[in-house]
Amino acid sequence: MVATLEQVFREEWGRVLATLVGFLGDFDLAEEAAQEAFAIAADRWPRDGVPNNPRAWLMRTARNRATDRIRRDRALATKLGLLAADAREEVLMNPTIFPDERLELIFTCCHPALTVEAQVALTLRILGGLTTDEIARAFLVPEPTMAQRLVRAKRKIRAAGIPFRVPPAHLFRERLDAVLAVVYLIFNEGYGGRDELAAEAIWLGRALAELIPDDPEVRGLLAMMLLHDSRRDSRFRGGELVLLDDQNRSRWNTTQIAAGRAELDRAIALGGRGSYVLQGAIASLHAETPCDWAQIASLYGELARLTSSPVVELNRAIAVAEIDGPEAGLRIIDGLGLEDFRYLHSTRAELLRRLGRSDQARDAYRRARELTDDGAERRFLERRLTELSATMDSG
Repeated sequence: MVATLEQVFREEWGRVLATLVGFLGDFDLAEEAAQEAFAIAADRWPRDGVPNNPRAWLMRTARNRATDRIRRDRALATKLGLLAADAREEVLMNPTIFPDERLELIFTCCHPALTVEAQVALTLRILGGLTTDEIARAFLVPEPTMAQRLVRAKRKIRAAGIPFRVPPAHLFRERLDAVLAVVYLIFNEGYGGRDELAAEAIWLGRALAELIPDDPEVRGLLAMMLLHDSRRDSRFRGGELVLLDDQNRSRWNTTQIAAGRAELDRAIALGGRGSYVLQGAIASLHAETPCDWAQIASLYGELARLTSSPVVELNRAIAVAEIDGPEAGLRIIDGLGLEDFRYLHSTRAELLRRLGRSDQARDAYRRARELTDDGAERRFLERRLTELSATMDSG
């Protein structure tokens, strides 16, 4: 029964809450009603059994709780007129015609009037159903800080009159890009070892693919996340980061790789050649043995032209080094700047080490270590420095 409740929560929380927000126009009231409905389900379903239509049961229960709350609170009495509207009454009471308003909710959470930090927190809280404490722990901030961030975001939505709707056609692409960027950011936070965040991002990606099935960038983002996440069980060993070439490929999730490639095929069939489709294609090539470094370098070149990102150029330099040698990679890296980017220094250190330029490699490893606060990465860099010192001493 616990597994069933967790599964229903996972599948239905976003739908139930989105419908309530659209109906009530109040994030806090909708969230409170949804929480109460799920709490009642957790109490009753083990005794009475799971209803045939869990979503309908949850919606009726949440609606009744919201109605009771409004009637008790005279300051909100004007909202009773909403509850008397026949059309809305039918929508909430008829389990066959529930609107799926998750798309509106995603765009509301990711409105450009909110800071990126608020967009991420609100998306995880409202759509993912994570508690404030869970989000705070994931982003390494105190719970009161995260609570205030969420409160400010909700106030901003009310004060600015941010509409609960999908943006008009002329703004859709720009706003969808913001939504995808938030999901991408959540995944990146999780990819460093916070598995629950990576799982949330993939869930959000699947929801977007369900809601916007014909957008290649949505499919590309989902493909990229699935393919990268397929290596999760092999990326760390004993609490230390394991580089791609050293990973145990038998531990890669082949089912997830196949699912990621299927999403990538759909994206390409839709004519996709945007940044997420390109990243998905690169991730797919990394899952092959041996890697086609020439194709990877070519795709990174295309992605660099599209984004003008020096970080993308850094990744292209890694591919070029695999093709033409470390010197070729270093020539690209040394022109990038990015002096405060730890991955530039760790990459540069690896290439210098291969060239036998141990003193320079040691300095680069140390600089990368100074710039990282990630425990697994720090332990990896410490090991590299120890190995390098041993080699220098023996020489």
